[in-house]
Amino acid sequence: MKIGYARVSTDRQDLTAQITELQALGVEEKNIYTDPGFTGTNRQRPGLAQALAAASHPGAEFVVTKLDRLARSIRDAKDIADQLVASGAVLQIGRSAYDPNDAMGKMMFNIMATFAEFEADLIRQRTREGMAVAKARGRLQGKKPKLPPNQEKRLVELFKAGGHSVGELAGDFGVSRATVYRAVQRAGVR
Repeated sequence: MKIGYARVSTDRQDLTAQITELQALGVEEKNIYTDPGFTGTNRQRPGLAQALAAASHPGAEFVVTKLDRLARSIRDAKDIADQLVASGAVLQIGRSAYDPNDAMGKMMFNIMATFAEFEADLIRQRTREGMAVAKARGRLQGKKPKLPPNQEKRLVELFKAGGHSVGELAGDFGVSRATVYRAVQRAGVR
């Protein structure tokens, strides 16, 4: 039985191409598990957990279109592959099956995992660089405050007066307790 897995990093991306390719590789649509909006560096993905559970028996084939859809680190890719092999399943990447007993197959798997991790590192680096440039130009200013300055000032005054609990203030101003604590902290009140 073939079990397919597809993943995209954001909700704005589309899984259609991966699902179509998985079907072309012989995976029935009902056996395709997906994780839209999950980064490959996050190992805690519900679709991945379901797919691994479905493929955890001898003779199962776990199919992904590319290794970077499965994992974005060498360690995660190896751990997942080892888990599949231990359960008797076969990991199929595109049209190639991973064979941990074949030296060439093992080397190719490790090279592909290295490139997947390298690509994730490049994405992080470019994001940090882009944010630094935007911040230098004054375009990146962080999250907008939950309350306008006049309301935050009033909230802090009420907190200082001591007549209201943090929970009451949060409810009255329609914000979380954490927002109240941050406003009070910014005002330098203890």
